[in-house]
Amino acid sequence: MNFSLNSNAITSTKADCLVVALPEKGDWPASTTEADSALGGLISTLQKAGDVTGKNAETTLIPLSDQPWNRLLVVGTGNDTDRNSAGFRKALTAVMGALKEGPSKSVLIAITDTKVTGDDSVSSELAKLSLIGRTLEDQLYLFSDFKSEKPTARKLNKVLVSVSDAGKTEKEAFNLGLATGRGMNLTRDLGNTPPNVCHPIWLAEQATKLAADHECIKTEILDEKQMKKLGMNSLLAVGQGSTQPPRLIVMEYRGGKAEAKPHVLVGKGITFDSGGISLKPGAGMDEMKYDMGGSAAVFGAMQVLAETQPKINVVAVIAAAENMPDGHATRPGDIVTTMSGQTVEILNTDAEGRLVLCDALTYVKKFDPTAVIDLATLTGACIVALGHEATGLLANNDQLANELLAAGDRASDKAWRLPLWDEYQSLLDSNFADLANIGGRSAGTITAACFLSRFTKEYNWAHLDIAGTAWHSGQAKGSSGRPVPLLVDYLMSHAGK
Repeated sequence: MNFSLNSNAITSTKADCLVVALPEKGDWPASTTEADSALGGLISTLQKAGDVTGKNAETTLIPLSDQPWNRLLVVGTGNDTDRNSAGFRKALTAVMGALKEGPSKSVLIAITDTKVTGDDSVSSELAKLSLIGRTLEDQLYLFSDFKSEKPTARKLNKVLVSVSDAGKTEKEAFNLGLATGRGMNLTRDLGNTPPNVCHPIWLAEQATKLAADHECIKTEILDEKQMKKLGMNSLLAVGQGSTQPPRLIVMEYRGGKAEAKPHVLVGKGITFDSGGISLKPGAGMDEMKYDMGGSAAVFGAMQVLAETQPKINVVAVIAAAENMPDGHATRPGDIVTTMSGQTVEILNTDAEGRLVLCDALTYVKKFDPTAVIDLATLTGACIVALGHEATGLLANNDQLANELLAAGDRASDKAWRLPLWDEYQSLLDSNFADLANIGGRSAGTITAACFLSRFTKEYNWAHLDIAGTAWHSGQAKGSSGRPVPLLVDYLMSHAGK
């Protein structure tokens, strides 16, 4: 697909389809007025007749003749309330939904002059360009690797985005959006790959491939012997019931000053979660291939860094294992000694994510991080609390938490902070070990983070519970690519500092 910016007048730019935005009421964007004038008042006539209403995300495709464009696509942008960042993204998604399987080979999208209200984060043309680029890649995503019959190739192969100026700054914003979309799509590819293919060794191979494709990425893979030597008995315990051995995957991007402390991303990489001896119900268990969604998002963010090469140092660590039940599997009641030296009583083998993460969070101290962010599809309790709209956020540092919340708002990839109070810590008390790996039914997302906090006392740390946001169920089943936009926005906000 060929994506580019176009600063020429829309009336002098040929394309199979022109896309313009129409509000329900109020002033039109200049590009819509320009198109209406060139078409002899066609849009005005259709609006007066009620054929186009301007309702948010409503699209109308109109054939044309004797014009630079063969078709006109009018997308509604609603009223002032609808034209916030979420509403603008909804309209963009509707545009691509109308175009991606259609007859047009080339498209001119002239909606960057749409007024976005209620959210300063997407009010500028640069921010809108970044969101447009991301949405283009996101909405054109298709996963058909395991289909015996490949889908018919789309006719659409060229997208022009109309801008007032196509200078360096505008191109950088647009390209960052495109790169973020591609990072999301890598995340989705990894998540959608079936677990008989995507196991810890395969995931490690993808890290090696990423390093081979991008010289700025350095990768190291630790096997069971190396992890055993380091004392990662908790991580190893999770994988000991599987024929697929665990791996610790380390990727480094060093784009900042040599002395600058890195930002560290830690991803939960459970490539399939049966629950172990504490076996999950069979219904919906196929979706437990998405339990490596945290690691997949880390891969996506690292690819964006590799493509855009900002001035920042980032280390990614992925704790990869498969949680299966067999004669060697960890039992409820087993006690393991973590890399930190703390002992854990495993009361439920289905609370395995925190067991792999705790050793990874101990390991990353070696990098002397400025901040550590872990990402994990950790608790069903987070879905109960926040549904599928917001990622759960808990942190031991207010500034870090606020920065992540702000990044999520700017990127339309929202998070919501939950408390991490000392009062919850006693729920993890064990009669036989330093702590238990579950805290009962109450405050499940919080007690999971409390568990992780025992291993993060020496640095600034935040935990993102993406159990409700990493994938979609039902007819739209598939990885979402979240929270790559949040991560990218956060990291880019620190680039060069």
